[in-house]
Amino acid sequence: MVFTNLMRLRKASDVAEHMGLTQSSISHSIKRLRETFGDPLFLRTPKGMEPTAVALGLEPKIRSVVETLSQAISAPVIFDPASSTETLRLGAFDNEMTTLVPRFLQVVRSDAPGMRVSILPLGRRPAVDALEQGDIDLALGFAWSLPRSIKQVKLYEESYSVVLRQGHPLAQAQMTLEAYVRAEHLIVSPRGDHRGIVDDALEKFGSMRQVTTAVPQFLPALSIVATTDLIATMPSRLVATQAGRYQLVSCPPPIEIRPFTVSAMHHERNSNNPMHQWAISALSEIANDAAQM
Repeated sequence: MVFTNLMRLRKASDVAEHMGLTQSSISHSIKRLRETFGDPLFLRTPKGMEPTAVALGLEPKIRSVVETLSQAISAPVIFDPASSTETLRLGAFDNEMTTLVPRFLQVVRSDAPGMRVSILPLGRRPAVDALEQGDIDLALGFAWSLPRSIKQVKLYEESYSVVLRQGHPLAQAQMTLEAYVRAEHLIVSPRGDHRGIVDDALEKFGSMRQVTTAVPQFLPALSIVATTDLIATMPSRLVATQAGRYQLVSCPPPIEIRPFTVSAMHHERNSNNPMHQWAISALSEIANDAAQM
């Protein structure tokens, strides 16, 4: 337990506080670990205890043993939403925060009023890393590929819509491919890229658009589109819920763009966690209700 907590927290004082032990007890445990494995395991640095290569290699094996023992000696956990005071930690990009989380919080406040929810702004790779490290319980979003340890439950399949401000010169006519590529485009990219899935689709038609602006999140993108002549191609559910608020108009893109799946992702070690199962079930119902509206 000391080893796994050191790998996660990287500070002996934090491990002592987390486990309810003295720092002396933690130091003795580290000494025994070093003697057992014949390696320093953790090196002191200004940023905390840095694991050695041996420690990094041992971590998944030791974590698996600790989890197996914990499951073996623990009584079956029963989750009662009405009496729960647990904290559910979600990782999501602002698309899912906007389309799924508000209604999910309504369910929480109604069915699990004592539960707390923490939401971290995490995109694909950071969310997967956080799941593997145990820093979050669930991640909402999509990923084309996942490590075997991360499981996902499909919530819905998402398509795309083009958004532009009311009064935009292209708002009065049908969006043709020629007009689409001639316009100046805004793209949502956490890394600041000026190329995305839309450009891959256009390439198949032998076309290229003008991407002049990249922003890291969807809601700022909608605000920018509302006050400029930039247009953007965004997830359809987000557009459907937010276009009116930003006084935007929308239309289908003039080309076929591959849809993507929005899922609830969790680590395999939590596959039987009743709180996680309840949350995923609630999110699935919300997604299904929205699809039927």
